[in-house]
Amino acid sequence: MNSTLTLPVLVGAVLGLGIYALIRALMPAKRSAVAQVARIDAMRARGAAYESAHRTSDAGRLDSVRARVGRRVAELYLQQGWEQRSLRADLAVLDRSWENFLATKVLLGAAGLFFGPLMFAVVWTLGFGRSPAIPVWLALLFAVVFFFLPDLEVRRDAAEKRRDLRRVIGAYLDLVSMSLAGGRGLPEALMAAAEVSDGWATQRIRNALADARITGISQWQALGSLGEEIGVEELKDLSASLALVADDGAKVRESLASRAETMRHRELAEIEGSAGEKSQSMLVAQLLLCAGFLVFLIFPAAMRVFQV
Repeated sequence: MNSTLTLPVLVGAVLGLGIYALIRALMPAKRSAVAQVARIDAMRARGAAYESAHRTSDAGRLDSVRARVGRRVAELYLQQGWEQRSLRADLAVLDRSWENFLATKVLLGAAGLFFGPLMFAVVWTLGFGRSPAIPVWLALLFAVVFFFLPDLEVRRDAAEKRRDLRRVIGAYLDLVSMSLAGGRGLPEALMAAAEVSDGWATQRIRNALADARITGISQWQALGSLGEEIGVEELKDLSASLALVADDGAKVRESLASRAETMRHRELAEIEGSAGEKSQSMLVAQLLLCAGFLVFLIFPAAMRVFQV
């Protein structure tokens, strides 16, 4: 193909692909039953969200624009049936809003569209790159990268908070076991152990137990729901085991003690594994440093030999 026709065809293909993706995103897809239920719940909560958005709009124009964008994108996700359960669990651990997260992704992606051509303008002033297709590719590249940057940040922060939560759960189970040994019942022991500390992890557990009293469900079911919401398997396993032995105090104490011991051993194994990885990385860095030093020593002699 002639080189003069290559650039228009390439630009036209990129624009056509973008229009096709936009049409596919705007077309409503067939929603599952879970998506339908989530859409109904979102419509019920829309009144409260609308009022809260109007209250926050007074804080600034940027916050109001972010709230509107977040609501629109969240509605699009509901229409398409994109549940994103893992991301929702990560946001629940971090206690962040789903709409604000989506708005951040979209706004950063839009910023990437302008950042790519800006970088091309800087490079063009330095005399590098004259092709008009370069800013298009840079805009798409930076838009995609900026769009997925919040995902990486959320997953990293959520993994750290889950590790902290697992440590707290191990200590919490020990406290519950001691309360049971002191003669308290299981509901009282669960709440008393959650009231020992004011950390964020114990506050989440305490709020879940308090909500269980209001809604009329058992406290171990509330713990299981909390584990399902934030993606912590230990809480779901704890809920299942407590549901099986809730009527026998001795079995409950044994189950909680063994589970706490298992979690401590797992935590120690993870700490040892992390220490081993860090020592291996330090060893590799030392080997690379030694190799560079040897190259620095051998290079002058090797140059003399090859020149001769």
